[in-house]
Amino acid sequence: MVRVREMNEADIDAVAALRVRGWRAAYAGLVPQDHLDGMSPAADAERRRAGFAPSRGSVWDLVAVDEGDVPVGWVCFGAYRGESDAAAPGEVYALYVEPALVGQGVGRVLMDAVHRHPEVRRFATLQLWVLRDNVRARRFYAAAGYAVDGAVQSDLYGGTAVEEVRYRRPTDRQTAPGD
Repeated sequence: MVRVREMNEADIDAVAALRVRGWRAAYAGLVPQDHLDGMSPAADAERRRAGFAPSRGSVWDLVAVDEGDVPVGWVCFGAYRGESDAAAPGEVYALYVEPALVGQGVGRVLMDAVHRHPEVRRFATLQLWVLRDNVRARRFYAAAGYAVDGAVQSDLYGGTAVEEVRYRRPTDRQTAPGD
């Protein structure tokens, strides 16, 4: 059984390693292999450490931890980073689960924690980008209540364009009295 808590600075190395393992497992055959092989947990941790501040006010990091308090999943979310036709959108920036635990409910526990997080109430919708050809992730997000909204973008990985599609889900936003 896992529990979810706010990520702290001591989790950065474990989350960086988890993220790289997650990329290599989820994106094999979808992203050029040389890009995946070139990923470094140490470099990822350094980037993450440089920008990390608990309760940053606009970005939230949550970890799913095992009985030993070791991160086995990570999700990051906040205000939407791109243009959107939705009012006050939020964005799930990333979600990674220890590859050996994929399909065992860790991702669902993390998404449920995001959807219940008090800060999500300020967003009318949550949006996220997923690789067009990542069928497993697309099924996961659809099961979590997200739907493709028609937006498409491409990112370059090792000189190869990889297409992403945007998913959207309304939040359980609560209107404050007087709004």
